[in-house]
Amino acid sequence: MVGMDFGLSGWAILTIGAGVAGWVDAVIGGGGLVLIPLILAVAPQLAPATALATNKVAAVSGTASAAVTMVRKVRPPKGELIRMGLLALLCSGLGAAVASLMDTGVMRPIIIVLMVAVGIFVAFRPDFGSGEGLGVRGGWRTWAALGAVAAIAFYDGIFGPGTGMFLIMAFTAIFSQNFLTSAAMAKVVNTCTNVGALVVFITGGHVEWALAVVLAVANIIGAQLGARTVLGGGTRLIRYALLTLVVVMSVYLAWQQWG
Repeated sequence: MVGMDFGLSGWAILTIGAGVAGWVDAVIGGGGLVLIPLILAVAPQLAPATALATNKVAAVSGTASAAVTMVRKVRPPKGELIRMGLLALLCSGLGAAVASLMDTGVMRPIIIVLMVAVGIFVAFRPDFGSGEGLGVRGGWRTWAALGAVAAIAFYDGIFGPGTGMFLIMAFTAIFSQNFLTSAAMAKVVNTCTNVGALVVFITGGHVEWALAVVLAVANIIGAQLGARTVLGGGTRLIRYALLTLVVVMSVYLAWQQWG
């Protein structure tokens, strides 16, 4: 175990950062952009893999708590969520297992293009994701949703940024439902993708558990506040949050690629 001598200020920064990350993750996703850089800055003695794994423990905890809160309120089909969750668990684990074989330098430009395309589509289709009810189920939509979950979960295991956004867009388009229902479903599936990747990290011995538990508690608190923010703001808030995430993630990935 690496020494946890961060000082009071270091612990405060990490705890507050985990809470903020939990709120961001619950609202739209991308909380890792907040917490991972903070972990690396405050605890430079940690290996990058340890920072990622420790953040993943916090992210799983917060996302799972937000999923429970949102599903209780929105009530998407349970059987559907169970099938998607199990598939996501498997595919994200497979993605994490082969992550070292992938060239992130090739993936970043592709993801940037996809994110910009999503942002343009949402900006110019104000009616997209604004309907009422649970949408349309059955037939080809079931298989299309399972295919989308498998692909996005595998991507989350390999690379990850924007997973929640891609899930929300896929569910909204396939089931012709509103953003709020899609967001609740995405939280459940994203919890499973995080668990799948986390299992790989744990078996590799990368988690710094003393730090992870503290960050997980803070992340849950932030995620609960975020879930209530989403439920109160509805589809309009999710639309604006999604567009904001597109800009932030695109800039961040572009800086990593060409900065």
